[in-house]
Amino acid sequence: MNKVMDNKNNTDKYIVTRNACKLCSPLGASIVLRGIENSMPILHGSQGCATYIRRYLISHFNEPIDIASSNFTESEVVFGGSSNLNQSLDNVTKQYEPDIIGVATTCLSETIGDDVPRFLREYKKEREGRKIPEIFTVSTPSYKGSHMEGFHQTLKAVVDAIPGDEIKTDSVNLFPGFISTADLRHLKEIFEDFGVNPIMLPDYSETLDGTSWETYNKISPGGTPVSEIKKMGGARESIEFGKTLSEVESAGKNLEKKFGVKCSSLGLPIGIRETDTLMDLMEKLSGKSMPEKYVKERERLIDAMSDGHKYVMGIKAVVYGEEDFVAGIASMLLEIGVVPSLCASGGKSGFLEEKIRSMAEGYTDEEIIVKDGVDFMDISEIAKEINPDMIVGNSKGYTLSRTINKPLVRVGFPIHDRIGGQRILHIGYRGAQQLFDMVTNTVIQYRQDSSPVGYTYM
Repeated sequence: MNKVMDNKNNTDKYIVTRNACKLCSPLGASIVLRGIENSMPILHGSQGCATYIRRYLISHFNEPIDIASSNFTESEVVFGGSSNLNQSLDNVTKQYEPDIIGVATTCLSETIGDDVPRFLREYKKEREGRKIPEIFTVSTPSYKGSHMEGFHQTLKAVVDAIPGDEIKTDSVNLFPGFISTADLRHLKEIFEDFGVNPIMLPDYSETLDGTSWETYNKISPGGTPVSEIKKMGGARESIEFGKTLSEVESAGKNLEKKFGVKCSSLGLPIGIRETDTLMDLMEKLSGKSMPEKYVKERERLIDAMSDGHKYVMGIKAVVYGEEDFVAGIASMLLEIGVVPSLCASGGKSGFLEEKIRSMAEGYTDEEIIVKDGVDFMDISEIAKEINPDMIVGNSKGYTLSRTINKPLVRVGFPIHDRIGGQRILHIGYRGAQQLFDMVTNTVIQYRQDSSPVGYTYM
């Protein structure tokens, strides 16, 4: 554990990350590319980057995931990786026949200064007249951001790189953010029930949570077709999810600048308040009232919250993960009476605290602590001081759960120590119902297991 003295603030400043509360940028890029039909990601760097990301994604999604690499060795580090990149592009084009290839840079290629945009211009010029896929590049060194920066940078690169048009359609662009495959499917269901046609980018609801195959597919079927992405410039409106995303450049805002497509930035629709906001917008876009089945889901959710209020009211939780996901979960917890005593993320947008405070009116800075740019050692130190009743987040919090002997409610990404992490529903009234049941039953089980009599009836 290395630390140095920050003389300006007279505090200890750590110079290493100890169990990061974030993942690498090219992982986010890979997720986006898995959500585009017949696409392939190439990581411009060493083989280890691609291997690590493949293994990490497979253990969460339990699906085959191919990620190509330009496969740096010592010579490429010294002389540059243009030759390797050209070879990898040729190999991927020949073996996979993709419609689109995304080249995401890594720390190594960025550090040595490879000019990937120039490499691609030269590659396309040398192969002029030959059929090659759409190819674009995105800068995703992990030392400049987390997997969420890589995710959103790649979305922007996609809508900028693929030729679009302004031919007007009745479609609505939907940028859902990094959510579960179950969430993506539910979003499509909501749009369908309102009679609104979405162009969802990315859509990995099938590519990363598909069915069994009778024959092997080199690229998993599903994803947003390139032909649909080309129509995004003529859509009626764009919707993007993310409290902090609303403050920064994004794919939706780029389309607004380029084509004049209005962009509405909403919080992730987790819990009643944020789902209500989405439903209000859907009513305006469709000209229809909210379908009866969602009215009933909302009513059942409120009834369930009334039933279980006595179990969760006033308990304290530690919430961690991606910034926008933390904001969404914190919003839902506040609705049911749970105090998100620590809201933590490895992201560094600078907007997390502002968004949490705006939702948590009446709570002091001591009652709800908000930290960004932290790792799990930071989270653990604060958690030991506040002594929460539960932890809410991904599998990386399991060690903390064991250390302080508090239950972990597994949500978000990654979930490596359970089956079905990709199928957890977080959004909508239906997702809030499932989250409420998970949280409440976790509290009941912990109290039951800790009871000296082990009661069997509530």
